[in-house]
Amino acid sequence: MNGIVDKSMRALLDVSVAAAKGAKTQVMTVWIDTAFNAGLVIPRQHIERLGLKQASTTRAVLADGRPVDLETFTCHLEWFGDEYRTQVVANDGEFPLLCTLLLADRKLTIDYKTKTVVLD
Repeated sequence: MNGIVDKSMRALLDVSVAAAKGAKTQVMTVWIDTAFNAGLVIPRQHIERLGLKQASTTRAVLADGRPVDLETFTCHLEWFGDEYRTQVVANDGEFPLLCTLLLADRKLTIDYKTKTVVLD
């Protein structure tokens, strides 16, 4: 899977996401976030557009130490030739984030000099 490093130095990949197994996918550009152990973090407006169903809430601790309750959803994505179900955490941010759960067993190479991202 290949991506780019943009002008703001964000490592970006395009992933295909669907609300349910076998449903029509939508391509979403995600920012790789190696500081959060989840599947995907998706802004609420994208969650609504995708039609994701809420699964539960989960307790988390923010980087500043504050505990919060986060709404979680599930989605399916095309992931290295397979359909993969993963957890989605809702946020009020601008960019969808791909987190470390989806990086497990993969090799991530971000080359800031050539502005390329490779996820094997």
